[in-house]
Amino acid sequence: MIHVVIVGGGRGGRRWIEALADHPEVVIDAVIDLREDAPGMQLARALGLTVGRDYRRVLARLPEPVDVVLEVTGQPEVYADLLALVPGATVISGPALRFFTLFIEDKMALIRQLQAQRRELERVVEATHDGMIGVDREARVVLCNAAAERLLGRNRDQVLGRPVTDVIPNSRLAEVLVHGKEELNQVQKLGEIEIVTNRVPLFDDEGRIVGAIATFRDVTELRALAAEVTNLREVQTLLEAIIQSTQDAISVVDKDGRGLLINPAYTRLTGLRPEQVLNQPADVDIAEGESMHLKVLRTRQPVRNVPMKVGPMRREVLVDVAPILVGGELRGSVGVIHDVSEIKRLTEELERANKLIRTMQAKYTFEEIVGKSPAIALAVEQAKRAAQTPATVLLRGESGTGKELFAHAIHNASDRRYQPFVRVNCAALTDSLLESELFGYEEGAFTGAKKGGKRGLFEEANGGTLFLDEIGEMSVATQAKVLRALQEREIVRVGGTRPIPVDVRVIAATHVNLEQAVAEGRFREDLYYRLNVIPIVIPPLRYRLEDIEALAMHIIQRQNQAFGRNVTEIAKGAVELLQRYHWPGNVRELENTIGRAMIHMRYSDTVLEAHHLPLLNTPPVPPGHADQGGALTWTGGTLEQFLRRAERSAIEQALRATGGNKTEAAKRLGISVRSLYYKLKATEE
Repeated sequence: MIHVVIVGGGRGGRRWIEALADHPEVVIDAVIDLREDAPGMQLARALGLTVGRDYRRVLARLPEPVDVVLEVTGQPEVYADLLALVPGATVISGPALRFFTLFIEDKMALIRQLQAQRRELERVVEATHDGMIGVDREARVVLCNAAAERLLGRNRDQVLGRPVTDVIPNSRLAEVLVHGKEELNQVQKLGEIEIVTNRVPLFDDEGRIVGAIATFRDVTELRALAAEVTNLREVQTLLEAIIQSTQDAISVVDKDGRGLLINPAYTRLTGLRPEQVLNQPADVDIAEGESMHLKVLRTRQPVRNVPMKVGPMRREVLVDVAPILVGGELRGSVGVIHDVSEIKRLTEELERANKLIRTMQAKYTFEEIVGKSPAIALAVEQAKRAAQTPATVLLRGESGTGKELFAHAIHNASDRRYQPFVRVNCAALTDSLLESELFGYEEGAFTGAKKGGKRGLFEEANGGTLFLDEIGEMSVATQAKVLRALQEREIVRVGGTRPIPVDVRVIAATHVNLEQAVAEGRFREDLYYRLNVIPIVIPPLRYRLEDIEALAMHIIQRQNQAFGRNVTEIAKGAVELLQRYHWPGNVRELENTIGRAMIHMRYSDTVLEAHHLPLLNTPPVPPGHADQGGALTWTGGTLEQFLRRAERSAIEQALRATGGNKTEAAKRLGISVRSLYYKLKATEE
């Protein structure tokens, strides 16, 4: 503790008493002034502090040594005398204190302003009809208004500071603190009553969760009010004010089963306009299933969670319907419709996405990289050196050059060869799916999340290698999280707060010009430098034409068994034709071309000739130019085969025109990048 004596009880002394009196680490031992009626002396006596007129006598009688003496009189001789009397203490003179007083006055004014704002906020909170419970980040109650006291049946002094589950056993505020998501319009039991509650997380300026707040209302009050309504028109007026603002679709029918009231959420969900529903039979909106309105009107019993399809779009929904009873008389029924089609769509999308993600052990080695040209030899040598280090590798090259083959080979040549090799195509997934697949998610992180959560690909690849293909297509938001995983060597699951350490060697690949992407703000500069530790450029096939013959024979040997052929040789004319072509699709296009040629060969043919390559009999089209005549020539075959050739030709031209940039090619073709990938894959199969 710091022991302080204030010499001078005027207005300046009073300010210092006000500033220091409540400080937990300061003790005011005495206040001294010649005038007993000075403002500071009056405040000191009111606070029970020691006061006196003679500072020499007071200082001599103090039981504890003085640490600081505030000389507020402004008299130099008093300041000098105090320096001699308390040589072991810090004596601050009047002029210095006046300087600090300016800051103290500003502080006190700000405190008073904040106190006024707090009182105003407290009045608003206390005046609201809804109960409010707030918790801190430890899930302890820090707010309880008068309405909450009434609904809980407990005084706030019995509630504040206690864990929220001690106050409301089935409270979900602790879960909101974990997943950080709003929970709106939730029905919950509170003792003997039923409430509708909204739960909202609270964040600080840095986006960290610092607490959560719940507002709730007793729905039994609404039921009591409805019981007093004497006719259906008054019921309609009452319900309209409630249901127009809810996010759930609501429909009300009268006792004869004819539409009486719907809300905007109902129109959005079913696609039916009010004039198509109001005054119409209750089953007008049903595409599949029995009308629950008619069933409730018939039985007077509520129904819950009944699946059916509604509207012209046949949206899948779950329906809750309850009878409207006024004075024991049935006046109609009210239904709440919950859309589950979106949940089903997301689940199906997730299942499709999982099929696109391949988790495997690497199956290729450097021995399977064919070619002896200087360009490919340099790339292989760089990759072999990279395999001996744990550093991040960035594989750069056009589509079809073999970036994944290099990633497999690097993993198999490293000391992680017996650990997992996990691959993900960043361009094939939406941002939200990519994030949950990379980092995993906790149970309850989002609608449809698996019970117990799910491990992400970083965790699956722990101890091994994670291959991030097409990383240039990743969103900036996901890039930030990947950067953190690379820097901190730990990840946090979606909806989680606990960091999980991971030991993963990352190999990234892209055909995108990352330097240009960084300049345009589409790729984070810090992630670029983190990835670009060992850059390896894989040359396009047109820069290594001397490797085409060896590549072609390697492909032929591999596809002989797949196609049931026995090709042992490729003619010189065929090699020359292949070497004259531009190869915008690189090795992948070469593999497809040879595969198509072998399919059209006879089973007895052993030599692949130039005439087996009909699509390459004409000179290649320069980038950015259309084929002569603007169309393909029919050379036999079915219409479907001709259309597939035409589609493939259009895609190849677009890729040539954009230098192999799939994103730009898809844009020019008027299709999505995902559709382009599907079409390329379809033509490869």
